[in-house]
Amino acid sequence: MSLTFPTREEIARLSARMLLEIKAVDFNAAQPFTYASGLKGPTYVDCRRIISFPRVRATLMDFMAATVLRDAGFEAFDNVAGGETAGIPFGAMVAERLGLPMTYVRKKPKGYGRNARIEGVMTEGQRVLLVEDLTTDGGSKLSFVDAIRDTGATCAHTAVIFYYGIFPETTQRLADHGVTLHHLCTWWDVLAEAKAQAAFDSATLAEVETFLTDPRAWQAANA
Repeated sequence: MSLTFPTREEIARLSARMLLEIKAVDFNAAQPFTYASGLKGPTYVDCRRIISFPRVRATLMDFMAATVLRDAGFEAFDNVAGGETAGIPFGAMVAERLGLPMTYVRKKPKGYGRNARIEGVMTEGQRVLLVEDLTTDGGSKLSFVDAIRDTGATCAHTAVIFYYGIFPETTQRLADHGVTLHHLCTWWDVLAEAKAQAAFDSATLAEVETFLTDPRAWQAANA
């Protein structure tokens, strides 16, 4: 394990730059994207693309391991769990960097055999770090955390590459469940880097900033 510890600001800037470079993020104000909720927005992110870019993948996983070590502690965990499905490869890579066992958490019991939600070896009393690709409002994390806790293990931390950073209730929602969120970058970091690179036209960047400032109002106006 060989890690460096850039500042949080540098990690955020470089993470945003890499996501733009591999086209994991896109802005389109003229034809907004439809999200899983059915609502629309001019921003889109697909962290699954990261696994196909080795240099970006390695750097982001180094950043995630360094962030967790710095913010949570060097001996804070006994196990790393990836959330099905996007979190599984990232969980494996972070576990490798931290020198820890890796497990993964199913979204629901598989319906046969042991009917398990946890795959791999997770034991009572272990301190588990939940790793996923991103979080929007934190909701999906709670189910994974509960599945981990049902084994008798503890889960007080989750780490993601990308955190939307535009819904103020997210961190409180996780905190109320006893979970601290660690992330590399947000939409605000991506917007700042997109402006610095002139990656999109000024009208699109302005519309994205309007959306990020008040997403609910933007969605209501663009329903």
